[in-house]
Amino acid sequence: MFPVVKRFVSRSFYGATNVSQAARKDLILLKHLNHSPVKLNAAPTGLLLSGCSTFLGVYDVISTHIRLTPLTTRFALLACVLAASPAYSATQGLPVQSPSQGGVPNFTSPAPFEESSYTLGAGDRIQIDIFDVPEYSGENGKRQVLVDGTINLPLLGTVSVRGMSIKQTETELSKRYARFFKRPFVTVSLLAPRPLTIGVLGEVSRPGTYTLPLASQDGGTQFPTLTKALQTAGGITQAADVRQVQIRRPQRIGSPQIITVDLWSYVQNGSLQQDVTLRDGDSIAVVAAATPNPAESLQLADTTFAGEKGRPVNVAIVGEVFRPGSYQVTGTNPRTGAAGAPGSTPNTTNTVDKPPTITQAIQIAGGIKPLADIRRIQIRRPTRSGAEQTIDINLLQLVQTGDLKQDIILQSGDTITIPTATNLTPAEAAQIASASFSPDTIRVNVVGEVRQPGVVQVPPNTPMNQALLAAGGFDNRRARKSRVELIRLNPDGTVVRRDIAVDFAQGINDQTNPAMRNNDIIVVNRSGLTSVTDTLGTILSPLFSVSSFLRIFGVP
Repeated sequence: MFPVVKRFVSRSFYGATNVSQAARKDLILLKHLNHSPVKLNAAPTGLLLSGCSTFLGVYDVISTHIRLTPLTTRFALLACVLAASPAYSATQGLPVQSPSQGGVPNFTSPAPFEESSYTLGAGDRIQIDIFDVPEYSGENGKRQVLVDGTINLPLLGTVSVRGMSIKQTETELSKRYARFFKRPFVTVSLLAPRPLTIGVLGEVSRPGTYTLPLASQDGGTQFPTLTKALQTAGGITQAADVRQVQIRRPQRIGSPQIITVDLWSYVQNGSLQQDVTLRDGDSIAVVAAATPNPAESLQLADTTFAGEKGRPVNVAIVGEVFRPGSYQVTGTNPRTGAAGAPGSTPNTTNTVDKPPTITQAIQIAGGIKPLADIRRIQIRRPTRSGAEQTIDINLLQLVQTGDLKQDIILQSGDTITIPTATNLTPAEAAQIASASFSPDTIRVNVVGEVRQPGVVQVPPNTPMNQALLAAGGFDNRRARKSRVELIRLNPDGTVVRRDIAVDFAQGINDQTNPAMRNNDIIVVNRSGLTSVTDTLGTILSPLFSVSSFLRIFGVP
């Protein structure tokens, strides 16, 4: 490098007043050497370049107003170079003062992040310039990388540049042109980058291969990032592990580079370093989480790279619901009316951005039954790898404390299992009956000696006494008020018949005032006196009928 500096100074001292023709070429060559792969001391190199550039700038301004003599030009250049490099020793070529001694610090540029360097590929348009060789530069130097990753150049023929960075391409072409030119200075510029072809697999809504265009912004080019690719693939699923997103980046030589990204840090701390800029050929793998976290799923649902909230999902629900089966659940807010009736969607318009949740699925399935154990609800969720996640849900915490993370967001393929409760207190039963995922009403058939016999609709968990009152209460002249019969059809097809003493002063309890279930039958029998009179009336009614017939013909 230093012979070039010497020639630069020599030309400036002895080249009369026209410095900007010969010396300027050496300055450009100095800048090229400063960025070449050869290891140079950054401090003296930068300072010498600063002195040379300062001289040329000052020379261009002054020479337009004052005619400079050769002697004036030479002393001006010497002053600029000496002023710009006070800490440089011409005898040793090393800095003589350290930062601790008050001199100029010897800052070293950080090593380039090689995996982040742009690599050339098919479709790139580049500009190749060879210093002082205009016939191979400018318009003659524009090339497009062919589909096989090569370019055709004069004198060299076909050259493969696939997978090379801009700097690597410059070095390679300089080596090849060295057979034809003495110390060739080759520069390569990217005119138009190619669209990126990216593969996305794993826990995303639409895995596959995507072509991502490059966006133009403020005169520059914006490369797509990891989150943009996830958006294009429909967003992540609820089973995704965003802490271990992997990017597989092919290398020109050797095995692919694996980059692990923590998107949870990006969501929580706004760490933009985790939103990695993609390169052509990258493959993104979103693995499934080993232990799903319902609290995190609610936060991830609001991110830009989550799945579409309004998209319907197909789920299956079994167990203690009135209408088990397969359903399509949307982000709307269905409401269950009568027990066993499918949930209906209200006439609202602001429901597009709401994701489907487990409580909405239960409402669509007709609501939970009174004996549902909502503490131990399970969701079985298949993953893209074929494995299955198991998520435990406690909706009683949602009812009692308002824990919204229990109302987990669903995804297609989920199977919801609601077991039967073995120990349910009356207080808990009342809370569950008033929850939004319970039906509004159940049907109870009250027959016998009541004022309004028939089917009555009462809220879930209604005690027997209230069901009797809903039917108008006892017929005071005919009903046996002390006891009634309760007939209940069990889910397994068996029938239970119980004789229950009636006491309107009792609260809800299973012995004297049990809670009603859907399709229960209450039978109110006749009192003893009513049974006797009805029997006599039945026996005597034929006699009264014959006597009435004879009287028509005048027979006494």
